[in-house]
Amino acid sequence: MIVEILILVVSFLILLSIGVPVAWSIGISCVLTLLASLDSMAAFTTVAQRMATGLDSFSLLAIPFFILAGQIMNQGGIATRLINFAKSLIGGLPGGLIYVNVIAAMLFGAISGSAVAAASAIGGILGPRMEEENYSKEFGAAINVTASTTGLVIPPSNVLIVYSLASGGVSIAALFLAGYIPGILMGLALMLTAAFWIKKKKYPAGEKSSLKTVAWSFLDALPSLFLLVVVIGGIVSGIFTATEASAIAVLYTFVLALIYKELSRKKLYHIFLSSVGTTAIVMLLIATSMSMSWVMSFENIPQSVSEVLLGLSDNKFVILLIINLLLLFVGTFMDMTPAILIFTPIFLPVMQSLGVDPVHFGIIMVMNLCVGLCTPPVGSVLFIGVSVAKTTIQKVIKPLLPLYVVMAIVLLLVTFIPEISTWLPSLFE
Repeated sequence: MIVEILILVVSFLILLSIGVPVAWSIGISCVLTLLASLDSMAAFTTVAQRMATGLDSFSLLAIPFFILAGQIMNQGGIATRLINFAKSLIGGLPGGLIYVNVIAAMLFGAISGSAVAAASAIGGILGPRMEEENYSKEFGAAINVTASTTGLVIPPSNVLIVYSLASGGVSIAALFLAGYIPGILMGLALMLTAAFWIKKKKYPAGEKSSLKTVAWSFLDALPSLFLLVVVIGGIVSGIFTATEASAIAVLYTFVLALIYKELSRKKLYHIFLSSVGTTAIVMLLIATSMSMSWVMSFENIPQSVSEVLLGLSDNKFVILLIINLLLLFVGTFMDMTPAILIFTPIFLPVMQSLGVDPVHFGIIMVMNLCVGLCTPPVGSVLFIGVSVAKTTIQKVIKPLLPLYVVMAIVLLLVTFIPEISTWLPSLFE
């Protein structure tokens, strides 16, 4: 068994280090591991079968629909209206555009369920405005990158759906409800950090919006905000499933974009093309990750890891701290979707044996891996945010450091105070 573990881990790391895409690295390392105990035909056939059966889930249909809804929101004028609403509320504060960035990213990320879409849309619209008003391009990019990840915790969230699949059926509705308070807490913490930066840089106050402007911007954004009520309300009340909600989100955003008259045939073509490309990448990652989860189970790796962790300590908080550190490390070199699919079957049994709620642990996992999206070398949101801001990672790292610290503090609070995650779902039991 030790040989198989070494083959799996070493081959995967070597493939990643030489630039092989993550999905291919996972698939190839699975085949190499099985070759140690099976003949070549059986190894290849088994991996292919597990990839196919891994995608055979009704819940996974929600992912392409939410991706498409996010693309429509990005191109259909919805992001602009959310930003205008946030700007009318707090744009008049000193350094107001920084706060607008955080709130708009939380709103857009919560509606689209995509950190990449939020970073691209919010950064693309607010970046030029911030540059015109002499804001630090690097700090603006850092705030945009970190704030965009809140949409992966605040529902609807594709990664929480993936965690539900990997965990063996934890309620998606409970996970969605559990994400609200941690996500909002993260956003507030980033705004508080930004406040210190703004005070240090002595940014001037912006132009205050009149009550009439606030009211009009709210009415303009209200149909977009109502999508949250439709999607989350429908799931929590049991009117429809997460998959059905994702299809409704596509229809709703499409009609809304037509009403806003911001969709053309050319835009629609690019929206579908981009959505298909993103979906293909995500689904390949899910397929190969499910294959790796099966290989690890076949080689009894989860049981071995459980024995090692429980041998270190029987204290729940010590084990939680160790798993947090491991997930933070994993997040720096692995994308979120495969990380959840691969490590949930390993760590969740340990957590359950120590009495940790699976819903609470799901939020812990997602928040840990959100930090990885903002860190090199594999931080997809970091690369998008830097690209949109037209700067470099080297310049953005310095303003990112205090934001990393704040994200880690909020993560620890959520980890060691379970009620932050579990209180809201408990009200609907």
